[in-house]
Amino acid sequence: MRSSKSRSRAKNNRNRPSGGNVVNRVFDSSGPEGKVRGTPQQIIDKYNQLARDAQLANDRVAAENFQQHAEHYLRMLSEAQREIEARREEQERQNRERQAERDRERAERQEREAARQADPAEAPQPDVMDFAAPDAAPESGLVETPESKGAEAPAPEKKEKPARKPRGRKPKPAPAAEDAPKTDGDAPEAAE
Repeated sequence: MRSSKSRSRAKNNRNRPSGGNVVNRVFDSSGPEGKVRGTPQQIIDKYNQLARDAQLANDRVAAENFQQHAEHYLRMLSEAQREIEARREEQERQNRERQAERDRERAERQEREAARQADPAEAPQPDVMDFAAPDAAPESGLVETPESKGAEAPAPEKKEKPARKPRGRKPKPAPAAEDAPKTDGDAPEAAE
């Protein structure tokens, strides 16, 4: 069973922003008129509406209180939006740097290709293969096959496998000498 301390700590940490998406996060605000629940923008709108209602009722203290609550959530929302904007600008900057690097690599590749086409001596030459007479074939290190000589190799004869004998049961082992039935030849001589 959990202790009451860990439960109360978890309960106290519930309403604290965890650095997540504050703009769309739902908050429970305990204001002077009770709880207000919603995203920061919804809470701001609700407190502004309550402040207007209090002003119309000539309750300046309540109106100021509601405006302070609205300002708190307005600051939270603007800070979260600033952080989101900073992250977005950082990503855009990184994307621009990556694109500039790709463009430089592409330009270098095109320059090398243009230089290769302009100076054929620098271009890599394909390997030269010598297709000399068949007498030179053993020097190549390859094994000469009947197909390479032009003669057709006879097809290998297919050997037929002998038919298998069906497996039977293993014969029972012969009984031991003590258990074996005695015959006339094996009988001990009777003492007379």
